[in-house]
Amino acid sequence: MGENAFIAFTVVHVLGYTWQSALGAVFLAGILFILMTLFRLRQWMVDAIPTTLRYSYAVGIGLFLTFIGLNQTGIVTMGSPGAPVQPGHLTSLSVGLSIFGFLLMTVLTIRRFPAAILSGVLATALLSFVTRVAPAPTGWISLPPSLRPVFFQFDLHTIFTWGFFPVVLTIFVIAFVDTMGTLIGVSARAGFLDKNGNLPQIERPMMADALATTFAAVIGTTTSGAFIESATGVEAGGRTGLTSVITALCFVGTLFFAPFISSIPPQAYGPALIFVGLLMLTPITRIPFDDLTELVPAFGVIVLMAFTYNVGIGMTAGFVLYPFCKLVSGRLRDVRPALWALTALSLLFFVFYPYT
Repeated sequence: MGENAFIAFTVVHVLGYTWQSALGAVFLAGILFILMTLFRLRQWMVDAIPTTLRYSYAVGIGLFLTFIGLNQTGIVTMGSPGAPVQPGHLTSLSVGLSIFGFLLMTVLTIRRFPAAILSGVLATALLSFVTRVAPAPTGWISLPPSLRPVFFQFDLHTIFTWGFFPVVLTIFVIAFVDTMGTLIGVSARAGFLDKNGNLPQIERPMMADALATTFAAVIGTTTSGAFIESATGVEAGGRTGLTSVITALCFVGTLFFAPFISSIPPQAYGPALIFVGLLMLTPITRIPFDDLTELVPAFGVIVLMAFTYNVGIGMTAGFVLYPFCKLVSGRLRDVRPALWALTALSLLFFVFYPYT
């Protein structure tokens, strides 16, 4: 969603580029990802990421999800300039339903109830409709909308201009590091990482992600691939590729149930984000708190992911802080060559990022 917001508000609304040009940048990123995966450059870079940073991704993504959920449910709202955030109306019915949803998911999970999170979402959604906190769906089934207005509409002319370079770089880096962080973070929660903190055969999900990114631009949407919401599938018990296949088939089915799916309010799905964020905090115990050269980069990743509302910002900050801390401590041998490439890319990202 961070990249969606970046393209919609920064690239199109603020910078004035067309959405077709933005999709052209997404398409180019997908092609580059395919080539990098084929030549194992992405795996080479991922293998260079220190174990501490890998675990910090899971924690940072967890807090990021939690912060999104708190905002969506109204438990936390925007504040004044002196207080950027503040408590929402905690005694209101809508917030009360959100808290109920979170507590229901907690109870069901403790009791090992199957599909505890999904059951909590559906139960809270039903209560929201009954209490009129959210409007009930006007229908259940409809035909999916046509793709014709956005299909194959990406524009490749603008992406090769120098003025558009910061946009291309930003989209590339966000998509690149989001995928890395998501794969490692969710895999850490699922217990897929080996004793060295590596994900075996990571090039396979990376190729799937690269193809999905390219296909996304073709059908008129932003980067599509590995998403942090995958953690909800892990918590529901998903551990194999069959989980993804079944999930994909279910999503195809939801195209015909858009009136109902789109009517599920934040009071119902927000608590799920908060609960999954809670469960993703576990890897923080594996971060060495007695070594500042490891702790400072991990801290930078975690807090910036959550407080900048941007996973990419947090990850790139970690790529800069880690070699810096090792440099000042005289432990440059801990930094692999590929990490320097990520550091350079991250510095370019910060320099050319189109700040608003």
